[in-house]
Amino acid sequence: MFHRHPFLSLLTFAYLGFVGLVTLTPSSAQLDYSALAERVLARLETYPDLEPVTARLTVERVEFLANIGLFVPVGAFVLLLFGSRLWWIAVLGGIALTSAIETAQRSIPGRVSDPRDVVANSAGAVIGVVLALVLTLPSSLRRRR
Repeated sequence: MFHRHPFLSLLTFAYLGFVGLVTLTPSSAQLDYSALAERVLARLETYPDLEPVTARLTVERVEFLANIGLFVPVGAFVLLLFGSRLWWIAVLGGIALTSAIETAQRSIPGRVSDPRDVVANSAGAVIGVVLALVLTLPSSLRRRR
């Protein structure tokens, strides 16, 4: 599998390294993501046209959405590596990865393990799998003919 798709494999492992860097480093060695989310929200609030959206956004919601977004590529990359017939491996892999990350975070100083992160990350992986399935559907149909 990896030898058939060397560039995709490299891209997948590089992205998984990024996910590891974001999720498994001690909090003292990271950016303050909450402060970043607050600054982004404050900036968005200066645009009157976005007021219906920004009125409903909080830092917690932005962090939840960011957790979803972080795992969308994971689901898509794993599906592309294993193929659309094995879509369930990508879903289970995303759930297993986020569960392992949250378990590991318990022993990392300054990190907090949160079950909502497992839900958000798993949802992101599922969205990535569905997105990749939709995008590869035409080629899958051509191959089956």
